[in-house]
Amino acid sequence: MLTVLGFAMIATFLVLIMMKRMSPIAALVLIPALFCVAVGQGAQLGDYVIDGVGKLAPTAAMLMFAIVYFGVMIDVGLFDPIVRGILRFCKADPVRVVVGTAVLAAIVSLDGDGSTTFMITVSAMYPLYKRLGMSLVVLTGVAATANGVMNTLPWGGPTARAATALKLDAGDIFVPMIPALAVGLLFVIALAYVLGRRERKRIGYLTLDQALAPEASGETVLVGAGAGGAEGEGRAARRTGGGASGGAPAEGGAPAEGGAGAADEAAGTPGFQGLDPNRATLRPRLYWFNAALTVGLLTAMILELLPIPVLFLIGAALALTVNYPRPAEQKERLAAHADNVLNVSGMVFAAAVFTGVLTGTGMVKHMADWLVGTIPDAMGPHMALVTGLLSLPLTYFMSNDGFYFGVLPVLAEAGAAHGVSPLEIARASLVGQALHMSSPLVPAVYVLVGMAKVEFGDHTRFTVKWAALTSLVVLAAAVLFGIV
Repeated sequence: MLTVLGFAMIATFLVLIMMKRMSPIAALVLIPALFCVAVGQGAQLGDYVIDGVGKLAPTAAMLMFAIVYFGVMIDVGLFDPIVRGILRFCKADPVRVVVGTAVLAAIVSLDGDGSTTFMITVSAMYPLYKRLGMSLVVLTGVAATANGVMNTLPWGGPTARAATALKLDAGDIFVPMIPALAVGLLFVIALAYVLGRRERKRIGYLTLDQALAPEASGETVLVGAGAGGAEGEGRAARRTGGGASGGAPAEGGAPAEGGAGAADEAAGTPGFQGLDPNRATLRPRLYWFNAALTVGLLTAMILELLPIPVLFLIGAALALTVNYPRPAEQKERLAAHADNVLNVSGMVFAAAVFTGVLTGTGMVKHMADWLVGTIPDAMGPHMALVTGLLSLPLTYFMSNDGFYFGVLPVLAEAGAAHGVSPLEIARASLVGQALHMSSPLVPAVYVLVGMAKVEFGDHTRFTVKWAALTSLVVLAAAVLFGIV
């Protein structure tokens, strides 16, 4: 019964948010509460929620202060040269922009933290997508999938969990997987090229001069900045004579552009789309201080000098104090990013209800046991392949901790009974990470969709098929190379 109810709860949640019948926050709270009562454990709902909140509170704190930190870095102009360089390289060509998104997300993913990757990638690429009228679900889908492949780095989390759960060396798991993961990353770049071609066909092609040209409003346009509102972007796309205007619906149902929001406020100009090169929040004299602070912060994260929430808390306080010494200015900057902070932290705490009920009621365990139990004995010698296939749905429907510490040892034990090495099982367990990074149980995905102003349901509907295909490509490469 718990197995059926567990799958029903997840299916109900996904259907409602993809059909936009409920907001993600409401669905994450109300649906698990309803199912908790349905299984006769309503009296324990409070304990399950508190337990879930306690486990995710450090993540919520990290995201809150990370958003403030990177928001301030956008305000002061740290990423302006990056955006300017990317635009000149991309030459306002949607194909190059989407491929650039994949490459940038993969490079930034080397720090091992998905939230940081999404913040930097969206900060750099969002103005380009807005200025060219491109689909923002393409931005979130490509970034999430590229990060999912790179999330298998030993310091990224899954590999370390697999090594710990099976008492193996992380290097022995990861290093042989490099060829298969490289194939997966190449597939993501090829996918980005295809999606870019589709975007170019839809909106047309802008020359660099057109992309940088001022709009009719007379505002200065630089590095992807444009006149406020959808109308200006529509004019920019129509000048090329190609495809639909910037206001055409994007694939997956997401509009190609959204209204001015927190990012526009962060730019210092109400209603302004993208990065205004003349915004009052710029601090050019402190550019190298801010660059050094960011590099130092990322280095400290990789070296694990302090817990990540503490690092971002200190970093945000330093960034605000040095760049905006006056308390009134600091209050203004915090208010400018309050929308993103509240949205993302609210999602995380709402997700704590979902995960708390899913784990506390025993639904996760029963679902995993049922899936493992459905494996025929004849598949025993192929347990590595089975593990790879199961990693797609299991890492999507549950946390990495639940999968690697709860399910993987069972799969490894079943494989060992048929002579399959635990190393092969561990390597196969990594292939589902491309899909995992778009799971509603991953806090970082809310940073991605929140900063890009994309509905979570639209992101899910667009990304899941491509991310699942990427995971299957990695698995096929691993089998072909004899890795699993």
